Amino acid sequence: MKHLWMILLGVLSIALLSASTARAAERPNLVWLVSEDNSKHFVRLFDPAGAAMPNVEALAEHGLVFEHAFSNAPVCSVARTTLATSCYAPRIGTQYHRRAERARLPEGVRMTPAILRQHGYYTANNSKTDYNAIDTDVWHESSKKATWRKRGKGQPFFYMQSFTTTHESSLHFNREAMNSTPTQADPQAVALQPIHPDTPTFRYTYARYHDRHAQVDAQIGKVVEQLEEDGLLEDTFIFYFGDHGGVLPGSKGYAWERGLHVPLVVRVPKNFRHLLGEGFGADYPLRVGGFVEFVDFGPTLLKLAGIKAPAGIDGEAFLGGGISLDDVNQRDEAFGYADRFDEKYDMVRTLRKGDYKYVRNYQPFNVDGLYNQYRYRSLAFQEWRGLYTQGKLNAVQAQFFEPRPAEQLFNLADDPYETKNLAGDPEHAEALKDLRKRLGDRVRGMPDLSFIPEPAMIQEGSPDFAELGRQEQEAIADTIDLADLQLTSYKQASPGIKRALAGGEPQRYWGLIVASTFGKEATELTPTARRLAESDAHAIIRARAIEFLALTDAEADYPALLNAALDRCGTPMHSLLVLNTAALIKDTRPGFAFSPRVQAGHARNRWVQDRVNYFE
Repeated sequence: MKHLWMILLGVLSIALLSASTARAAERPNLVWLVSEDNSKHFVRLFDPAGAAMPNVEALAEHGLVFEHAFSNAPVCSVARTTLATSCYAPRIGTQYHRRAERARLPEGVRMTPAILRQHGYYTANNSKTDYNAIDTDVWHESSKKATWRKRGKGQPFFYMQSFTTTHESSLHFNREAMNSTPTQADPQAVALQPIHPDTPTFRYTYARYHDRHAQVDAQIGKVVEQLEEDGLLEDTFIFYFGDHGGVLPGSKGYAWERGLHVPLVVRVPKNFRHLLGEGFGADYPLRVGGFVEFVDFGPTLLKLAGIKAPAGIDGEAFLGGGISLDDVNQRDEAFGYADRFDEKYDMVRTLRKGDYKYVRNYQPFNVDGLYNQYRYRSLAFQEWRGLYTQGKLNAVQAQFFEPRPAEQLFNLADDPYETKNLAGDPEHAEALKDLRKRLGDRVRGMPDLSFIPEPAMIQEGSPDFAELGRQEQEAIADTIDLADLQLTSYKQASPGIKRALAGGEPQRYWGLIVASTFGKEATELTPTARRLAESDAHAIIRARAIEFLALTDAEADYPALLNAALDRCGTPMHSLLVLNTAALIKDTRPGFAFSPRVQAGHARNRWVQDRVNYFE
């Protein structure tokens, strides 16, 4: 009997200790579980064609499913920096993947984990950082061994774990592996997106990607089990999301929905349900239709932790006291951006409002399918391009390899894969006009630093790029006005283009980009472009002039012109821009042969070397 009483007392002591611990948790723990390279299109909870992820679905059973969550950028370092800083990357100079130089954060802005750490949270990251910005004392520990279990007694924690299982590299298999390694998912049962050809390679790639989702789901389940074993599950908000879009060809690195629209599930702990605003305490699972962006994730954590968000960020909390479900469901806009991905340059801005998606291609002749060494490690990417050159793709599948209009408009309710451009349809003229203005106001108001070429941005603003933007806001606005001549007819645009080509450096640079948009309509500008290609003092302006000559099929010795431009390049990033023009000529003008004469110091830059290798 005495032994029985001792057992009962022990059980009672454990129960009292657990209750005491629960009462002591005055602030919630916060966890981010992030699957890399994973759009919502591949998760069954969000798309019937997606993979089953039972552990993620179990999180949803106790919380919230956000049907419209967006990474602001479709690629790792830019998306991750946006997530960490709650700032739009083109405003603070972190928009290029990967950075040539890291940016200083605007005054008063810190990364969210650093703020949590300052306010008593233990911060642990397992383990990817990949930031394009500078900050210090962000994590107590960032490593593959990081865990919340190293925190002080009773200390709240923020834990982030990134899972590379679904990363793009998982699809860099060779033909032998494809033929010898069967998938768990049935290749014949997967639903292909209309942009892709129906081939065994694509079906195998889809099936393999489904398998990776099953694997990452199991890994997520283990983390949740550990939280439960530690008695922390009902004190912890768990956010599961993808860090940007998926890795099937035409997704990661491109500002389409498949590159930006991510899954987001938030498990709500019982002990902190009271922190949520009106409407969020309903029966779970609860589907939320309002739009949330990566810039909003940081302020949401701070709100839940009872910490005031810093001034100078762009995001707005979507959970916490005073934020109702109705408030969040009124949000219907998401902003996106895509610039340089390794050696491949582009400049795309997007604005989604409700079911409409507006896409502004500021360099529309830079085709999506422009060669990128990392992209084309994928057999599916290689096959897709090969079928295009052989003329074996239908019009929708071929769009990826062809020039785009300067602006596009899609109704995603009817066209979820953005295949039918409505920008010229009179029935959608008002929507086009409205979204064009909204996006224009955004890039002017930021201001958007990508209107300053990357090498010039680095030379003029390093590392305080946000301050450079403030100083140059009026000049950037003028450049945007010049770029928007792309949205008119050539007859209307030509006087402005001619003035620009006779103007200063930014005007000449962007005047040539606008001229190239009009292609052969602008052939009257050939003599001016030829003069700039041969004698302009700035290598990147020469490159833009060479680009115009090539796109209009003007006769010229392009290898000699390009090498003369490379001789004048002051930094590897100048060389990279010139080589981007060379790659565009190679990809769009059959028979182009070129041996780049790159300065020795520049050739040590890996992106420059990747471009040089492309011409061997």
